[in-house]
Amino acid sequence: MDKKPLILVTNDDGITAPGIRSLIKVMNSIGDVVVVAPDSPQSGMGHAITVNATLQCNKEHIDNGPQTEYSTSGTPADCVKLAKHEILKRVPDLCVSGINHGSNASINVIYSGTMSAAVEAGIEGIPAIGFSLCDYNWEANFEHLEPFVKQIAQNVLDNGLPEGVVLNVNFPKLESNSIKGIKVCKQAEGNWEENFDKRQNPQGKDYYWLSGKFVSHDDSEDTDVFALENGYISLVPVTYDLTAHHFIKTLNTWKLNG
Repeated sequence: MDKKPLILVTNDDGITAPGIRSLIKVMNSIGDVVVVAPDSPQSGMGHAITVNATLQCNKEHIDNGPQTEYSTSGTPADCVKLAKHEILKRVPDLCVSGINHGSNASINVIYSGTMSAAVEAGIEGIPAIGFSLCDYNWEANFEHLEPFVKQIAQNVLDNGLPEGVVLNVNFPKLESNSIKGIKVCKQAEGNWEENFDKRQNPQGKDYYWLSGKFVSHDDSEDTDVFALENGYISLVPVTYDLTAHHFIKTLNTWKLNG
């Protein structure tokens, strides 16, 4: 009998978030699941790791599923590191992160704790996928996304991923009968136009709330933003090599050595 794949599940919304509970359910139908996730929300943490404080890790029993679960005091990237080096008996066959409550399309991938966990897994040599739903509502419906999650995860297990590549999957805020399918895309060019809402506490000390709106600068039809706006699930292959390869030749023409 073939051995079941070992699947690591993590997220950035916290171990009790509805999105991760849905993801755990799907992964239990595919393999043996170990969950290592933050004990509280870690959204927007990017690829932060804990270096100036201790990390706590506790075994959990949140539902009646067969998975083994641990909560940690660390970031999503910490969770993957702890899982690989301390908790798991062998390198997992797959790491899945999410399902995030909110979009991680376009430039959001840079700030995302969900995607940073997937990228950390990729750095550690583990095939990885980050899943996100473009709905920030804590009560969002994830059930209709589960067949798509399973299909994509099974494809990664069957086909593998190139070294240095992880997948960023975003679901539009639609019911299943309105989703047109999965579209392989590139990351749209865009940024956040940010504002700081300045206020004062009762003691007269200033504090700030960060807010803003996302602005896309990319009208092409092969981007994740276009796919999501037109009823498709976006699937973007992401690399963590940040080298601007196209600029190396130009840099070599500069007078850099006197």
